[in-house]
Amino acid sequence: MQASELFWEVPLNDLMKGIAYREEEEAYLCLVCGEKFEPGIVYPYEGVLYEASRFAQVHVSEAHGSMFDYLMGLDKKLTGLTELQKRLLKMFHDGLSDNEIVKEMEGGSTSTIRNHRFALREKMKQAKVFLALMELASDRTSKAQRLITPHKTATMVDERYAVTEQERETILRIYFKEGPDGPLSEIPRKEKRKLVVLRQLAKRFADNKKYTEKEVNALLKERHPDFATLRRYLIEYGFMDREPNGSLYWIKQ
Repeated sequence: MQASELFWEVPLNDLMKGIAYREEEEAYLCLVCGEKFEPGIVYPYEGVLYEASRFAQVHVSEAHGSMFDYLMGLDKKLTGLTELQKRLLKMFHDGLSDNEIVKEMEGGSTSTIRNHRFALREKMKQAKVFLALMELASDRTSKAQRLITPHKTATMVDERYAVTEQERETILRIYFKEGPDGPLSEIPRKEKRKLVVLRQLAKRFADNKKYTEKEVNALLKERHPDFATLRRYLIEYGFMDREPNGSLYWIKQ
């Protein structure tokens, strides 16, 4: 499971507390970028030595800022917020009064700001009810029938991502006949199958590492002869990014 997927499994209370790392069997994993910190290793930072679990907290804070800032920086397709709503939420978070917000906005009135506060609070109440309903429904849904979470950097989230865990396993068996780490028998034409296959191929690349085009080609060629098409799809569907001149490639976080 990739770090971007793990992030969506973090309990809401942990997110609100700023906890964005998880203890794995052999390391503490940052759920935002995927960086790992191994127990037994001492991590120096600004003249202080940290053990792994404590340094994971330092890393999240220094690399990604506050959880509020990180969540605010997510794409609209994930937050559901307009730019105006995000701007207002930032000012609410900073503790500005309605009068101060009117000055910052260079227009409007305090009654308008109060209406925005009310509308966002109603949105929050609806979200709480929706989360409770989804949790209750999920409890009755078998693991095989649960939908997989779209990768966080998807260029467009639509019905192509309506794939259950069971469907994903079936697709992987069809196209990776020697196992998920083996060669790809063919490049799927159907979008759902293509996304499942691309997601599996993306796991061949390490997080937080940059690859030359030659290195990308070599890794993909191990899976299928048409490495150029696979490389293009990984970029097109938001799994990878690259320098404008194509000199370096990396997994998007």
